Amino acid sequence: MSGLLVAGGWGLVAGSALLIGALVGYLVRVPVGLVAAVMAFGSGVLLSAVSFELIAEAHRNAGLLPTVLGAVAGAVIYTVANVVLARRGARHRKRSGDQQPSEAEQSGSGTAIALGALLDGIPESVVVGASLLGGGAVSAVTVAAVFISNVPEGLSSASGMRRAGRGRGYVFGLWTAITAASGVAAMLGYGLLGGADPAVLATITALAGGAILTMIADTMIPEAFSSARLWTGLITVAGFLTAFALTQLES
Repeated sequence: MSGLLVAGGWGLVAGSALLIGALVGYLVRVPVGLVAAVMAFGSGVLLSAVSFELIAEAHRNAGLLPTVLGAVAGAVIYTVANVVLARRGARHRKRSGDQQPSEAEQSGSGTAIALGALLDGIPESVVVGASLLGGGAVSAVTVAAVFISNVPEGLSSASGMRRAGRGRGYVFGLWTAITAASGVAAMLGYGLLGGADPAVLATITALAGGAILTMIADTMIPEAFSSARLWTGLITVAGFLTAFALTQLES
C-alpha cells in the first residue's frame, strides 16, 4: 500500500506542473514566442527521457523485438485516439494562439480537448509509477523530465483556451482533474505492473515511450515551431542535453 501511495504522490508532483503552467498561461499574457520556446525546451527534455529512460531501458530488459513492437503499438494507439479527438475539436489543444475552436464554433470541442489532455498525460504518469518497480526508488530523471515538459504544455494550452473564450472554471477544473488523474495513473502503473514479467514490463515501457514520442511530434513540436521557428532546433537540443545530464548524474 505504501508503494502505491508513493507512486501516486510522485505522479501528482509530475502532473502538478500542468496546473502550474495553466495558471501562468491563463492569468498572465505570456508572449507567444516565449511559450513556443519553452515548448521546444520541454520537447527536448521528453525526447531525452524517451531515448535514455524508456526505450533504452526496455531494450536492456527485453531486447529489440519487444521494444520495437511496444513502441509501434504505443504510436499506433496514440495516433488513432488523437485522430478521433482531432476531428472533434482537440487538434490544437496545445496551441497558445487562436487555433483552438470555441464551443460555439465546434460543439463538444471542450470535452474533446479535455480527453486529449488526458490522452497526453496518461503514458507519462504510468511510466512514473512503473519506474518505482526496478529498485524501489522513483527515477528522478523521469519525474524531472515529465515535470519540466508539463509546464509548457499547461501554459500553452491554457493560453489557447483563454483565447477561445473558455472560462477559469473550465480551465482550472480541467487541469486540476488531469493532475489528479496523473496521480491515479502512476498508482496504476505501479500496482498493475508490479507482478509483471520483466519482458512484459519492458514492452509496456516501450509502448509508453512510443506514445510519448508520437505526442511530441504531433502536438508539441508544431507549437514550438509555429513561433520559435529559427530557434526551435537549438532550444530543443538544450532541453535534450539538460535531461541527458540529469541521466548521467543519476547513474
